[in-house]
Amino acid sequence: QVQLVESGGGLVQPGGSLRLSCQASPNAFNTYIMSWYRQAPGKQREFVAGFTSIMDAGTTKYADSVKGRSTISKDDARTIMTLEINRLEPEDTAVYYCNGRNMWSGNNYWGKGTQVTVSA
Repeated sequence: QVQLVESGGGLVQPGGSLRLSCQASPNAFNTYIMSWYRQAPGKQREFVAGFTSIMDAGTTKYADSVKGRSTISKDDARTIMTLEINRLEPEDTAVYYCNGRNMWSGNNYWGKGTQVTVSA
């Protein structure tokens, strides 16, 4: 199964920016559809941004909460996915998870998450 490791979380002031990274196991992007989710305390895990297919076959999509201030990208050769969020708000505070969905089975696999805290 695919291995996923997030990094890049931390404390940032409102209006600042963060760039999160997800390192996946070799060749994972040939099989898994990649995306980012987040979960705030007391709330359900929610979709943030992701790709619609494997490799370069799809387009990107964003949740309304981050649309216009976020950019998702990936390096297929290095199996690294990134998420840049600009103009951060306190509402962005959450644990951010890397998600890989097997294109054949539909099973979801998750990293352990990285904490993002937006506070003055």
